[in-house]
Amino acid sequence: MTYMKNGKTYHCPVEAALDVIGGKWKPLILWALGDNVLRFNMLQKALPGVNAKMLTKQLRELEEDGVIRRKAYPEVPPRVEYTITDFGKTLLPIMEALCNWGAQYLGIEETATSRCPTKVGKKK
Repeated sequence: MTYMKNGKTYHCPVEAALDVIGGKWKPLILWALGDNVLRFNMLQKALPGVNAKMLTKQLRELEEDGVIRRKAYPEVPPRVEYTITDFGKTLLPIMEALCNWGAQYLGIEETATSRCPTKVGKKK
C-alpha cells in the first residue's frame, strides 16, 4: 500500500516520519526550539556547524510539513521568529527519547535537558 502527502509517495508511515524529521539538522532544530520562540540567529548559535543556507532550507521544509511556524514582523530590521506548532509538539517526546537513547549509547547518566547543548535555555 502507498500513501500520499504533500505530493510525495510513501510506502510506510515510518518513511513519512523520517522524511519530515530525518537528517542531521531537523531533529536538532526541533530540540533547540522545544517550547521556545527563537529567532534565526539564536537557532544558528544553538546549532554549531550549520550554515545559514542549510538552516534556512531545513526551516522551510519543517514549515511546509506543518511542524514549525514562522512569523515575520514588518519591522526594520526584519524580525522573524520560529516556534513549534501544536502538531510539531507531538514530536518532542520522540526527540527526548532519542536524546535519552543517545545518552545511554554514550554512557551518559545526566538528564535529557542538561546534557544536550542544543537545548536553548537549559544548562549543558
